[in-house]
Amino acid sequence: MRALLLENIHPEANRLLEERSIEVSTARGAMDEDELIEALQGVDLLGIRSKTQLTARVFAETRLTAVGAFCIGTNQIDLDAASRAGTPVFNAPFSNTRSVVELAIAEIIAMARHLTDKNASLHAGVWDKSAKGSHEVRGRTLGIVGYGNIGSQLSVVAEALGMQVYFYDVVDKLALGNARRCDSLEELLSKVETVSLHVDGRPGNAGLFGAEQFDQMRPRSLFLNLCRGIVVDHEALRERLLSGHIAGAAVDVFPTEPKSAGDPFVSSLQGIPNVILTPHVGGSTEEAQIDIGRFVAGKLRDYAATGATVMSVNLPSVQIDDQVPHARILHLHRNVPGVLARLNTVLGNHQVNIDRQVLSTRGELGYVVTDVASPLPAPMIEELVALPETVRLTTIGC
Repeated sequence: MRALLLENIHPEANRLLEERSIEVSTARGAMDEDELIEALQGVDLLGIRSKTQLTARVFAETRLTAVGAFCIGTNQIDLDAASRAGTPVFNAPFSNTRSVVELAIAEIIAMARHLTDKNASLHAGVWDKSAKGSHEVRGRTLGIVGYGNIGSQLSVVAEALGMQVYFYDVVDKLALGNARRCDSLEELLSKVETVSLHVDGRPGNAGLFGAEQFDQMRPRSLFLNLCRGIVVDHEALRERLLSGHIAGAAVDVFPTEPKSAGDPFVSSLQGIPNVILTPHVGGSTEEAQIDIGRFVAGKLRDYAATGATVMSVNLPSVQIDDQVPHARILHLHRNVPGVLARLNTVLGNHQVNIDRQVLSTRGELGYVVTDVASPLPAPMIEELVALPETVRLTTIGC
């Protein structure tokens, strides 16, 4: 089995895969569609981060066993196409949460104290010792847009610093600590002095925060975006920064980002005082990257070895141990009545006895894992593949 890991994934992923005798190739940067399709010929497992786009064409012209997104988001992957191809996709929804939260807190404090401006002045030889415009964050209000894994943890840490936290999410979420839920984005923007975005990159969130939302923010507020570049209108943000309506901004993600380290970068937000620009490093700590490498590679390894799909973002979830008694049949199928009966009838007709069977469904797909204690006759496998409901069939063992 062969794996290709792109975008400088941590070597911990290589180690875990190679332990299972998986041949691993790596590349530092992302690839475009044509490059990727060519590189994936003969590859079973693919690991990417946020810049590689996995389109329907990629899935149609390759035969990937599984995909690992070594990051939180999966909007760079056509999940419907992956499901149609029978390819499970795994991500790391928790591993870099703390790293993103710590960067957000650091940037809130840096903007409140104008630390980047003080630093630039001193490097230029100007001694500007003044308290003007510098504030503590204790007692100030923070508005969190998106109260998922990152937003909710930011809520807890910010509250520990003495901030008063409000949040808004389209899904009803349990408030942690003393955080207060707002019924609308407009309500949140009217209450807080600092706004931090933590929404996902689904197409519906594109342009979520633009001129109208910036104008609803309180004068001299601070703004952070550490989620997705497509969410924010950067030209509208620039205008409010230059007018003074927004007192400072921290941006870690951009609508268009370079493919590789060292590539040129241009943004309309460059050169504006009290604006912190970072190159999509919210989750880029050694601790987070090790955890992500270990977690996602572990999911790829386990699926290749056992068929386990726990925490797959697109296929039914099946937890099964790694003890394959003799042979295991992994049957992904359209979720319609009678599939399990037809599958078992085929096994019975070939005198194959079932030791254990696990079935799970998710939307339009069903996934059944069948352990047997005898060889798998080739005609039987052909019959299972030929079932009209079959999406993908894989066998493990003899």
